[in-house]
Amino acid sequence: MKNELMIAGIQSHLIWENPAENRNYFEEKINSLPKNLDLLVLPEMFTTGFTMNPEKVAEKIDGKTVSWLQKIASEKNFAITGSLVIEENGNYYNRLVFVHPSGKIDFYDKKHTFTLAGENKVYVSGKKKTIIHYQGWKICGLICYDLRFPVWARNIENYDLLIYMANWPIARIKAWDTLLKARAIENMSYTIGVNRIGVDENQYQYCGNSLIIDYLGTQLSDLQYNEEGIIVSKINKKDQENTREKLGFLKDKDSFSIDL
Repeated sequence: MKNELMIAGIQSHLIWENPAENRNYFEEKINSLPKNLDLLVLPEMFTTGFTMNPEKVAEKIDGKTVSWLQKIASEKNFAITGSLVIEENGNYYNRLVFVHPSGKIDFYDKKHTFTLAGENKVYVSGKKKTIIHYQGWKICGLICYDLRFPVWARNIENYDLLIYMANWPIARIKAWDTLLKARAIENMSYTIGVNRIGVDENQYQYCGNSLIIDYLGTQLSDLQYNEEGIIVSKINKKDQENTREKLGFLKDKDSFSIDL
């Protein structure tokens, strides 16, 4: 168990529907990261961009990209996570894959597929949250459009870190900024949101504004809009637990169930 984790996210452009080039690109960035990193977060669909053509780029869970993630995690001795297009039993998923240094894999399938872009027509929606156990921390990983739905992120599991990875367009970036901080505050949880930059094949523009936020809504990272770079911060579990105990806000949360 580690009381402190050094977490980071890579804010970058993405090469459209080209997994091999994106893997090479990210590997170069990863090789320049701090040596004491514990967890690295990549954007949503980091091998392809936000494509609605899964049949062109889908991989198996034991395919090249997941094997590459396992290689990186093992060599660098940190966990790494991002989402990619996965095909399973004839269905396509926008799947968050979390790879431990040991090679162990946890995954989460995006629950709220983005109807405005037709994601719901080509990708199967996930049916459950996944709480990942890593270095004594409980981590909840979610994807992009999930950010708009606070009930789904509700901290009923007493998780310690909330992760969002995204292709969130510049046209609605104020919502991204506001909702990330809201999710951190209402769940009293460290939160990291990693978004892409650049222009995709459909001419949607992205400006990033990736953020690391603490359990009271304080921003811990600083990276300019449209800037390629890395957000990084050390987070402290005991500080978060002490603040939760002192303020007691999570103890007063309402009880309810979710119908899927």
